Amino acid sequence: RQMMAQLRGEAHLVIDTSGLTPHQLRDRIREAFADAPAPEGLQVSVVSFGFKWGPPQEADLVLDVRPLPNPHYDPALRPRTGLDPEVRRYVFSEAAEPYYRALLAVAGLAAEGARAEGRAFYTVAVGCTGGRHRSVAVAERLAEELSGRFAVEVVHRDVEREG
Repeated sequence: RQMMAQLRGEAHLVIDTSGLTPHQLRDRIREAFADAPAPEGLQVSVVSFGFKWGPPQEADLVLDVRPLPNPHYDPALRPRTGLDPEVRRYVFSEAAEPYYRALLAVAGLAAEGARAEGRAFYTVAVGCTGGRHRSVAVAERLAEELSGRFAVEVVHRDVEREG
């Protein structure tokens, strides 16, 4: 406090944060400095990645899709990505549907919780081994299905990596 006393005397605004929640502090700062109103709703980013390259640091939720069928072992599908309809059909075989539905439920509940908490952004990371097939297919489908409830963007971080 002593070190900051001079700065405090020159400040145009002093906010006592001792009794504020992080959300209240955010609102106070926004009121004082923002030119535009707070964005409405929650922006959900769905990021596909390969575990061999590490999960994204910005991830709020990491989903592991390695239990789903792996197109890497089919020579005809290996050079393609999860954006290809054939790869998507392979990944979403009948046996994969219960696992995918559970992932969708978790992602939806987590994003709803983030929205209720007042968050503006939430990142769901979807990982498979290399980040080219399963994670891409699942990220695309999650984004499609979540877009009815949230503003959603999809990023495929490792889809072009080899190795």
